[in-house]
Amino acid sequence: MRRTAPDGRSEPRRYHEGVPGFTIRLFGDPVLRQRTDDVTDIDGALKQLADDMLETMYAAPGVGLAAPQVGIQKRMFVYDAGEGPAVVINPRISESSGEWTFEEGCLSVPGLSWPIVRPRNILLEGLDIDGNAIAVEAEEYLARVYQHEVDHLDGVLLIERLDPDQRKQAMRTLRQMTFDRGGAFVPSGNGGGRAPADGAGNPVGRPDDGGAQPDRNPHL
Repeated sequence: MRRTAPDGRSEPRRYHEGVPGFTIRLFGDPVLRQRTDDVTDIDGALKQLADDMLETMYAAPGVGLAAPQVGIQKRMFVYDAGEGPAVVINPRISESSGEWTFEEGCLSVPGLSWPIVRPRNILLEGLDIDGNAIAVEAEEYLARVYQHEVDHLDGVLLIERLDPDQRKQAMRTLRQMTFDRGGAFVPSGNGGGRAPADGAGNPVGRPDDGGAQPDRNPHL
């Protein structure tokens, strides 16, 4: 999520200034494909982890960040969809309904986004950072943030939410990108330019500019 600066430009919301606590794991890292374990202890170490994740998220900048994206196999995520920072521990989506399409990207697949269909309304249950039970009814954008982060905790990337043709084209695009020595995805300069295209010239991924709703950061 980005806020508007006095000069009209977009700038990231900040939790506190400082060096980001973690490096975000990118597409190709096996940790992103693993289901996380439930958190059993909510203590000072976990609260420090949440603070460091928020710092990393704001620096990206992004709207949400799940623990596996920083290489930690704990079932928790942090987010700020415009109402301030929050932490959700051991989340689960217990109800969902409707459909809503939105241009969605991911901090672990930087530089690309796709229109993805997800439920419009959900009920998210879990714990807050103090261990209190929470139940949040969310719709549209906030519901999407929750669903995206819970997917990460289940080892699911947004690529898997594409239809078969989109997914085939997306994987072709990702294979064409540069890979580092560890096999993790590295964007090849596409972020500010034209999206990659298939043989017919059809875009297979788009720069993360928020699509039709530029006030909403697609980096979930």
